[in-house]
Amino acid sequence: MVTETKQVPSTIEEIVQVATKGISVEIDQFMEKALRTIKPEMEIEKISDRLIKIALENIDEANPEWTYVAARIYLQELYRKAGENRKYDREARYGSLYELIQVLTDEGAYAPNIISKYTKAEIDHFGNMIDPNRDFLFNYLGIYTVATRYLATDHDKNIYELPQERWMVIAMYLMQDEDPSHRTKLVEEAYWALSNLYMTVATPTLTNAGKTHGQLSSCFIDTVDDSLQSIYDSNTDIAKLSKNGGGIGVYMGKIRARGSSIKGFKGMSSGVVPWIKQLNNTAVSVDQLGTRKGAIAIYLDVWHQDIESFLDLKLNNGDDRMRAHDIFTGVCLPDYFMEQVEQRGEWHLFDPHEVRQVMGYSLEDFYDEEKGNGTWREKYLECVANESLSRKTVNAIDIMKRVMVSQLETGTPFMFYRDEVNRQNANNHQGMIYCSNLCTEITQNQSPTQFVEEYLEKENTIVKKYQPGDYVVCNLSSINLGKAVPDNVLERLIKIQVRMLDNVIDINTLPIMQAEITNKKYRAIGLGTFGWHHLLAKEDIAWESDQAVSYADELYEKIAYLTIKNSMELSKEKGSYPAFEGSTWSTGAYFNQKGYVTDEWTALQEEVGEHGMRNGYLMAVAPNSTTAMIAGSTASIDPIFNVFYSEEKKDFKIPVTAPELDHNTYNIYRRSAYIVDQRWSVKQNAVRQKHIDQSISFNFYVPNTIRASILLDLHLQAWREGLKTTYYVRSTSNDVEECEWCQS
Repeated sequence: MVTETKQVPSTIEEIVQVATKGISVEIDQFMEKALRTIKPEMEIEKISDRLIKIALENIDEANPEWTYVAARIYLQELYRKAGENRKYDREARYGSLYELIQVLTDEGAYAPNIISKYTKAEIDHFGNMIDPNRDFLFNYLGIYTVATRYLATDHDKNIYELPQERWMVIAMYLMQDEDPSHRTKLVEEAYWALSNLYMTVATPTLTNAGKTHGQLSSCFIDTVDDSLQSIYDSNTDIAKLSKNGGGIGVYMGKIRARGSSIKGFKGMSSGVVPWIKQLNNTAVSVDQLGTRKGAIAIYLDVWHQDIESFLDLKLNNGDDRMRAHDIFTGVCLPDYFMEQVEQRGEWHLFDPHEVRQVMGYSLEDFYDEEKGNGTWREKYLECVANESLSRKTVNAIDIMKRVMVSQLETGTPFMFYRDEVNRQNANNHQGMIYCSNLCTEITQNQSPTQFVEEYLEKENTIVKKYQPGDYVVCNLSSINLGKAVPDNVLERLIKIQVRMLDNVIDINTLPIMQAEITNKKYRAIGLGTFGWHHLLAKEDIAWESDQAVSYADELYEKIAYLTIKNSMELSKEKGSYPAFEGSTWSTGAYFNQKGYVTDEWTALQEEVGEHGMRNGYLMAVAPNSTTAMIAGSTASIDPIFNVFYSEEKKDFKIPVTAPELDHNTYNIYRRSAYIVDQRWSVKQNAVRQKHIDQSISFNFYVPNTIRASILLDLHLQAWREGLKTTYYVRSTSNDVEECEWCQS
């Protein structure tokens, strides 16, 4: 009989042997420390925790591989717990997929769709497709994040689902309504894309696909009309979305300014700030699935008379009654304002309600059709010339200074270049884009929902009728550039990825009707990317180089081509989005505007004209820092923060190195976020933006000592070179809060 004291060393050796197989690490000191600090009476879970901590302590720039040792120790414990809870042999690592689905459906954790739409034979086939070795692709931060946030459990939070089963359930759930004649192949392809970490789905899809609660879309954008009814209806809708796990962008530029008239009584309006504070309270009080407070970004036009108090909303000093610390702010900027900033010219602030009353039009409903010329500036200059309109006249540069002061202190406001956005809008035949979303990558048509009437129907039934507006929905997914490009799988990957995103639209259950209608009208998706710095490091391309700019141009043109082509192919199979006719997709203007004139592009343009497009909006680059962590790559199109650092969240602090760090990649990575010249980042995003029909979550990284003139030059460069939006100004003195709902 083996004594208790001898069981511990043999257990440690067994765990370490499995965890280090095929990984080049020196284990002698590791084993010595483990045997010295682990007590004989410790339970297996405590032993694993201690071994993980020792492995993590070994991580540094010279020894990045220890993260995979820690990950494999953690995985062994996951397998053990799942085996115990599901009553199968731990040595098998994975149990029966069919039994898992049956148990968690009975528990109410899984939606009944999967077991009702797939046969046992199909599910058994998918279970046999699962490759446990793909769990070894996770580093420790990745597997820890997946296991603690996304895997399905029973109601007592006991581990049931394992990582490869999460990927397979997502694949099955998204393909549930496909034609059974080819559905099996589509599930296999989706599993291949997810399990190899070639792509990630958005956080809500990763969290909720296959489960009974929550929806699959990342972000929403509402347009508030200038009425009490619209303001309160919007607040209710936003609360519903926030409760169900959505980040929200809100355009409030139509609301009358402080001191405006109400029903002819002058000076009665309190302006936009009180309504923004109301939304701030909604964000705090209606949390997202019980995990975090709601996330709301408010956008206002730079010509709105309340813009100065709006820009002060998040500052830490001043009258707290005029502050809203829990929302995010964005400012909508026409070209003419940026020209006035350059020329140090005057700027006039107007009340949108008074403009409608006196001029007979809404200034926010126009844009400049050309750079330097167009309808918006004509209407604006008409307002300036009309002496019966009240206004406040300021220096444009003074407004810009207030923008930059707020950015350096709080990271916001985000910048939304409205003329460029609307010039590039593929669906401008259907409306206007007033603002972006919470993470500045979504640009789609918007309009307010209009209240029509309220009446009594039959007995004790009150009916309210609305004319639905365009309520924007963002359905996101991202390519892992650092893995998919070197493995040369973009063609295969984007084909399945576009279908997965398109299926989200039909499967999703949205809590408000107008969002459901808009989702089906445009069938908008947001295919994006992450791992740009990772890819540059693998290709040995310096961030601050013309080569990096050229590479971005070539790569994103290829991604654009494949995305458009696969949406067109899907349109052949399933039909175009309802608003296709009259779009620049249908007229061919989209391709001409982009300068796509090669034979390959011309052929695609003709096919789109003939067969249509399945999706009205296609590409958007989200922040996706969380899902990039899962995939072991770098976030979005950003440079890394440091070659070696600790990732800190509320529940952990984990050491991390840049992905695939070695003597070859170190030189590229050492030019990190606060070191690289931001002008090169703007150049990269300018060429990238050309190929992306929506926008990019693009951060500036600046020292807190930056001169105002330099930050101004960065903003002017971004505007001049055709960027549609910019996201946070991340300075070394502010600590901005991440938005998780656009992680993809």
